[in-house]
Amino acid sequence: MPIFTSIVFLMSKLIRLFCTFFFALLLNACKHQPSQIVAPVTDDKYPPAISKIMITKCATAGCHNAASYQTSGGGLLLDSWEHLLDGGNTGAAIVAFSPENSPMLYFTNAHEDFGPIPPDNMKMPLNNPPLSREEYLELKNWVMNGAPDKDGNIPFASNEATRQKIYLAHQGCDFVSVIDAEKNVVMRYIPVGDQVTIETAYAIKTATNGFAYLNLWANEIIQKIDTKTDKVVDAISIGFPNSNVLHVSKTGSEILASNIFLNSLLRINTASGQVTNISSNSALSSPHGIAATSDLNTIYVTEQYGNTVHKITGGTSTKKISIDGKPPHTQASGPNPYNIIFSPDYSRYFITCQNSNEVRVMDANTDTLIKTISVGITPQEMSIAQTKPYLFVSCMNDVSSIPIFKGSVYIINYNTYEIVAKITDRFYMPHALAVDDVHAKLFVFSRNIDPDGPVPHHNSSVCEGRNGYYSVYDFHKLQPLNNKRYEVTIDPFAADVRFNRVGR
Repeated sequence: MPIFTSIVFLMSKLIRLFCTFFFALLLNACKHQPSQIVAPVTDDKYPPAISKIMITKCATAGCHNAASYQTSGGGLLLDSWEHLLDGGNTGAAIVAFSPENSPMLYFTNAHEDFGPIPPDNMKMPLNNPPLSREEYLELKNWVMNGAPDKDGNIPFASNEATRQKIYLAHQGCDFVSVIDAEKNVVMRYIPVGDQVTIETAYAIKTATNGFAYLNLWANEIIQKIDTKTDKVVDAISIGFPNSNVLHVSKTGSEILASNIFLNSLLRINTASGQVTNISSNSALSSPHGIAATSDLNTIYVTEQYGNTVHKITGGTSTKKISIDGKPPHTQASGPNPYNIIFSPDYSRYFITCQNSNEVRVMDANTDTLIKTISVGITPQEMSIAQTKPYLFVSCMNDVSSIPIFKGSVYIINYNTYEIVAKITDRFYMPHALAVDDVHAKLFVFSRNIDPDGPVPHHNSSVCEGRNGYYSVYDFHKLQPLNNKRYEVTIDPFAADVRFNRVGR
């Protein structure tokens, strides 16, 4: 073999060996980076037209896909219908049947005739062409029709008889929001009231008959909500506006309603609609909070100004009780009892005193003071647990250790009267509380109506004002369940849990 041919032959072998070695190295390197490969979605359950929008324009790299949603997608994963229902760091992305309260429809709108348009740095899809008019209407109509999956299943529509929910009344917008207690997100918005103007929902209470009852400050009705269908099914006319606190009997057969302007306490039969004023001889002054035994035979009503609680027994006999040892009076310089709640065994009752920043514990047999517990500034609502001996108290104006935030929640052992914990988290004017013993969760609702409060992530509501929000805690561990701040429409003021009627 000539020398030149031998050299060429040798070089060709070396080149082949080098290429084989190089590609082996490359293949081996790819095998060591599986974390960068995101498996494609095989069954997203979206209807085909919605899937085309979600998968190709939303669940994309750097936004709402599995690789990016936690870092740059706001915690919202959109690669499947089930993941969409989990919501993101600020709560639900869509609410079935309620496009006006679905943040996704706000952030994806690029057409002024369809409603408010978000700022450029918040428009979705981010850094990509906006949805066309046809795509946006497809998305909006889908939500309006219940946001079903491709098989027609509506979100959160299963297990309607047993699903645990929290009902939340909003003063600033005529809606009751319904929260799924397992996923913690808003699952429905129920339109309430029957007038054009805002009617100011003030209180909501659930009963074991499967209904929730809502009063409206600027209306003369109490509305009845079916907790299976989450629809208003009836209204009871009480003849007077400006009712505030409600107390519903365990079975829902009767309702008590206080009226701070008429100085009255109404007893309402929910079947017949008959309304009886049971306070005509009790000389109530600015009545507010209500607590009663399960048969409503013994009723306590706080006077919002002064130092007095009224006790009504047998429907007629009344008694004025001083909660501070001084003669009963109606001066605003007093403790100013705001709300009242029974212990689970009805042996004691607890009163929030919004002027003296205290919770007072009273003996229900002797109506004498047992204990005065100092809490934060402006204590308001209380909620009580079964699985732990905990009384939760919202202090709406308490000083927070976190800049720009305001308010706290105190946890009191209702057997020993010791303060178990004080929660100062990212609240702003916390008011309503809801205890879900089924899941050991505490829901804390921040009104956030002050312009100095935290700026909402979005304001997609049809009403004017600032969105409120809520936080969720594991009250067995006394820890936040997560770091999310779930936004809701304006001024979340009163709440109740579908199941767990204790100490009322």
